[in-house]
Amino acid sequence: MDLALCFSGGKDSALAALLAAPFFDVTLVTVSFGLTDAAEHAREAASALEFDHETVVLDRAIAEEAVERMVEDGYPRRGIQHVHEATLEAVAKTGVGAVGDGTRRDDRAPTISRAVAQSLEDRHDIEYVAPLAGYGRSAIDTLTAERLAIETGPSESLAKGDYEHELRTLLASEHGETVVEDIFPEHTQSVVRGRRA
Repeated sequence: MDLALCFSGGKDSALAALLAAPFFDVTLVTVSFGLTDAAEHAREAASALEFDHETVVLDRAIAEEAVERMVEDGYPRRGIQHVHEATLEAVAKTGVGAVGDGTRRDDRAPTISRAVAQSLEDRHDIEYVAPLAGYGRSAIDTLTAERLAIETGPSESLAKGDYEHELRTLLASEHGETVVEDIFPEHTQSVVRGRRA
């Protein structure tokens, strides 16, 4: 069965792809709003991991709605959730048998509830797959350290390979750079550079 797995180029979605690969024909899918080359790191990571990769362009209105939610809340959680759900919806319409992501048990955003997963499956006649749903961050860090070559660094420098970078770009252009700093907490991002031997 074909699985279109939402892929940022980071360790969680990369590990999800590795765990799903024995059971599915996995294609890694990165979304963009066409504001930047949001898929750059993800394409490189997919190639290094030897997975097919596609980019799906979402309507800019989705990014604008996400940015407005972030500004209202002063935090990115609801905006990121909005983009992730829109991503799953868009990917589910591509004709694959299954869609999935790298969400883990202890994620705050994005998360996919059982009700959202079942609705997605029923409306699009697909399967929703979350290979990391039973894993917490510590277990994922251990597993990825054994299997993946990872570069880590500040989110603002490494997030150039996913939609977060585009959301930051849109937020800065519409509300100013200081709003980006206020909304996005400092955190470390990962980019997968390949597999460990």
